[in-house]
Amino acid sequence: MIELQAEQEKKVRCFLVYPYGNNTIELQNLTETLELEVSGLIVLPQNPSEGNVARYGIGTGKAQEIVEKALELESDCIIFDTEITPTRQRNWEKLAKIPVFDRQEVILRIFASRARTKEAVLQVELARLTYSLPRLAHSYGDLARQRGGSYGSKGAGETKLELDKRGVQQKIVQVKRELEKVVKERNTQRKRREKIPLPTCALVGYTNAGKSSLLNVLTGSNVLAEDKLFATLDPTTRRLSLKGGTNLLLTDTVGFISNLPHNLVDAFKSTLEEAAKADLLLLVVDASDINAKEQYKTVCNVLEEIGATNNNRITVLNKIDLLKENDLREANLQKDFSNTNKVSTFTKEGLPELLENICDKLAGEEESFKIPYSMANILELIRKTGTISKEEWLDDYIFFTGRVSKNSGLKEKLQNYKI
Repeated sequence: MIELQAEQEKKVRCFLVYPYGNNTIELQNLTETLELEVSGLIVLPQNPSEGNVARYGIGTGKAQEIVEKALELESDCIIFDTEITPTRQRNWEKLAKIPVFDRQEVILRIFASRARTKEAVLQVELARLTYSLPRLAHSYGDLARQRGGSYGSKGAGETKLELDKRGVQQKIVQVKRELEKVVKERNTQRKRREKIPLPTCALVGYTNAGKSSLLNVLTGSNVLAEDKLFATLDPTTRRLSLKGGTNLLLTDTVGFISNLPHNLVDAFKSTLEEAAKADLLLLVVDASDINAKEQYKTVCNVLEEIGATNNNRITVLNKIDLLKENDLREANLQKDFSNTNKVSTFTKEGLPELLENICDKLAGEEESFKIPYSMANILELIRKTGTISKEEWLDDYIFFTGRVSKNSGLKEKLQNYKI
C-alpha cells in the first residue's frame, strides 16, 4: 500500500527540447505549473540538417540522441518548446516509446486546470477540441499516464477513427453554441455598463506580472492573486474611485505569454475584447523578471493581434520592491522603460502617481469653466466620468475647475464656457 501511494505521488519526469535561441526558463516554469519534474533539457543546434529532417523536424541522428538522453534520465515524456505537427508527434512517439508533447498542449493543460467559470471552461474546451482533432490517430497518455476526455482516443481502425472525428466535430459545434450564449450574456452586461457613462480601464500584461494584485490594491478588492502562471482566466471588473469624485471600471484580464496558441486566442476572443474596447490600458510589467523587455514586446504583439493598438495606455513597472539599489537590472529598466509608472503593490510605492496619471489619460488636464445656473445638472455628469477639484456658486454663474472626459460628450457642450 505504501509503495502504491509513493508511486501515485511520484511526479512525472519530463525531458525538454528547445529550438536554437529559445528562452529556456519559460517552458520550465510552465511545466512546474503543471507540477512536473524536469529531468533534463537539450538545446538544438542552429541548423540541424543530417538525416531525414521531414520525419522528426530535425535529423534522425539528433532525434535518436534526444531519445537516448531522455530515456537515460528516466524521463516519462518529452516536451518540445515549439509546435509539432500531429504526424511528427506520432513519429517521435514511435521512436521514443514514451509520450511526446509540444508547448501548446502544456499551455492548454494549464488553462484547463485554471478554468473556473462556465465561460472559461467552455473557452478552454473549445481550444482543446480544436487542438485534438488532427491528433486523434495519435496514442495519448496523460503526460506519461493516460489522457482522455475531450482529447479522444486511439481508434482500433479507420472506422473507429472516423467515428471519433465526427464525435469531436459535433462536440466543437455544441461548445461553440454554448459559448455564443455566454458571450451574448457578456455583451448584454457590457451594454448595461455602457449606459452608465463610466470610463473603462483594463489591466493587461504577461502572466504573473501582478495584474490581480494591482486590481486588489487599487480597488480594495480580494480577487484571487497567486504567484502562479495564468492564475486569472476570467475578467474581473471592479469600480475604482479617483480623487475629485470620478469613478472608472477597472478590469483584470487573462495573462499573455509568448507564442500563445492561436486556438486559445480565438477561444478567448470575447474575453480579450474587454481589453480591446477599454478606454485605457494599464500594461503591467514584472520589473523583477530578467526577461521584462521581451515580455513587454510579447504583450504588445498580442494587443496588436486583438486590435487594441490605438487604445490609450500606461506602462506600469510592478514589483519594484524586488529590485536592489544600484541593481544593473534597474539601470536597464530605466533605459528601456523611461516613460512609465513604477509601483509596488506590496509597499504601495508609486500608486498615487499612477492614479494621477490615470486621471490625466482618461479625463485630460484640468480646465476652468463658467456656466449658467441652467446647466447646473451637468456638474453631476462630470463627476461620474471626470473630476471636479474646485466649485463656486456665484451670483451670476457657477465657476468650477476639473477634468472633463472626452468620451462623455460633455466637452463639446462646455466648449463655449471655458475660461
